[in-house]
Amino acid sequence: MGTTKDLTSTKGIEKLREIANDAKICHLATGLDKRPISARPMSTLEVDDSGAIWFFSSISSGKNDEIEADPDVQLFYAQNSKSEYLSVFGHAEIVHDRQKIEALWTPIAKVWFTEGKNDPDISLIKVTPVDAHYWDTKSNKAVQLIKMFAGAITGKTMDDGVEGDIRL
Repeated sequence: MGTTKDLTSTKGIEKLREIANDAKICHLATGLDKRPISARPMSTLEVDDSGAIWFFSSISSGKNDEIEADPDVQLFYAQNSKSEYLSVFGHAEIVHDRQKIEALWTPIAKVWFTEGKNDPDISLIKVTPVDAHYWDTKSNKAVQLIKMFAGAITGKTMDDGVEGDIRL
């Protein structure tokens, strides 16, 4: 059995930022009240000081339409090599702030926005977390493996996990 450690405020934002930055890619799910939900991979640009999570998006994309119709979204992050996982429920909004686009611009984004940061089809998605839960480990991979083998030999569960709610 792992340890439960809920995080609030600054510590919560730090954990959110740590896992999002490590994973870099998440699945953004929209249409949460429909079956099946609509999910797609998204590259995280930033977790700001308030805990909001930012992404680039095409103005003409279906996900922007889905967010406009229902702003409730779920983000799923997984960084398997570090055994870090994060689920974030939040409210999304489409943002057209050119200064923010410029501040978050990276050269790789030109793959999707061929006219660069001034591409008329570029927008931002800002997700404001409402509820989040994380799963993490206390040890690096080598220690995790040793604990797993020890647990298999002794028949005892080795406590290496930590999880908790993030409240911002």
